[in-house]
Amino acid sequence: APKAKRVVHLFMNGGPSQVDTFDPKPMLTKLHGQPLPVKNFRTERKTGHAMGSPYSFKQYGQSGLPVSEIFAKTAAAAADDLCVIRSMKAEGPNHEPSLMLMNCGDGQLPRPSFGAWVNYGLGTANENLPAFVVMTDTKSTPTNGPRNWSAGFMPAAYQGIRLSPGAEPFRHLNIPKGVTPATHRRKLELLRRLNEQHRATRGHQSELEARIRSYELAYRMQSAAPEAVDLSRESEATRRLYGFGNRDTEPFGRCCLLARRMVERGVRFVQIYHGAGSKWDSHSKMEENHSRQCRQSDLPTAGLLKDLKSRGLLEETLVIWGGEFGRTPMSEKGDGRDHNPTGFTMWMAGGGVKGGQVIGSTDELGLWATEDRLHVHDLHATVLHLLGIHNLDLIYRYKGRPETPTINEGAAYTKITSG
Repeated sequence: APKAKRVVHLFMNGGPSQVDTFDPKPMLTKLHGQPLPVKNFRTERKTGHAMGSPYSFKQYGQSGLPVSEIFAKTAAAAADDLCVIRSMKAEGPNHEPSLMLMNCGDGQLPRPSFGAWVNYGLGTANENLPAFVVMTDTKSTPTNGPRNWSAGFMPAAYQGIRLSPGAEPFRHLNIPKGVTPATHRRKLELLRRLNEQHRATRGHQSELEARIRSYELAYRMQSAAPEAVDLSRESEATRRLYGFGNRDTEPFGRCCLLARRMVERGVRFVQIYHGAGSKWDSHSKMEENHSRQCRQSDLPTAGLLKDLKSRGLLEETLVIWGGEFGRTPMSEKGDGRDHNPTGFTMWMAGGGVKGGQVIGSTDELGLWATEDRLHVHDLHATVLHLLGIHNLDLIYRYKGRPETPTINEGAAYTKITSG
């Protein structure tokens, strides 16, 4: 039985450091500056000097969940709702394939994104809004661009629809000035007939079918979408909850508030990229980088969790936080950290997840996942399980092959669930 009806994925683009956020390592602090007898995954050579976290950790909530000071607001608001997975693992050390793996289940082949699979499997709960929405906190585009939310070999209608930052999230949605609704409807009807004639001899081109459906959706959205994205309808207290009025927090806060408005209106999958363009990447000046990224994202994340919970939405909304990989406990360039796909942290909240717990662990330095290791395919399988879908039963036949979202791998990790 499904425990979650919808998903909000907070994607920290660039790779946040697990040892500086949700996976404290006292031994790393003790060995700070000393050479480490570990293999670097890039070179297979013994290399690197320990770099302890510059941040302090504190226990939060009744569960005593340890969280870094740079995520103090999120921890104070929702520590007992967070299920922190410290034993995630991916496959490659570079951004492009790692984003493809996290989003599409494969680091190289162009496959459907996870949001597209959810769209395909569950459909929309509101025919007047998209089922799969993507947002970024700035005008920058995440590494790999639209491939991260594409439909791959599925019909293009399942791909994500990107909302624009700023006052007009759905661009070109309003009827042009001087055009009456009746005239606009006749223009769309003519366009639909022309497209149908064109499609009749090109049935294999799903992009045209998607374009026709998107025009029809856009027409329906002209009545529903303006209300859905009108943040002026929110109270001043709610806007402050998400960090409005502060230039650091408002961009991501606007996305998070829009996400809440989307999911309460039936949107199935909302993905928000914070630091689009790999802003979390910190090969040097790690402390400066992570302090800035958390200053921008901590308050809005806390606001989203508190707002969902106060409205009774968190119980059926699965919130996921994380990046494409983590970062090494060894220093790079003296004050930075390199990419680390061998052991990193993500967390979940709501949607049937048992909060206030830690799943898995890394070694005493935070480099390798050692206990209850979860591959990205296991993460995807777990999310689908919470949505009431077995990952190997969700099948799309492509060129005669039964394709699944986790490529015939992965298993739901049921310790994460509340029952």
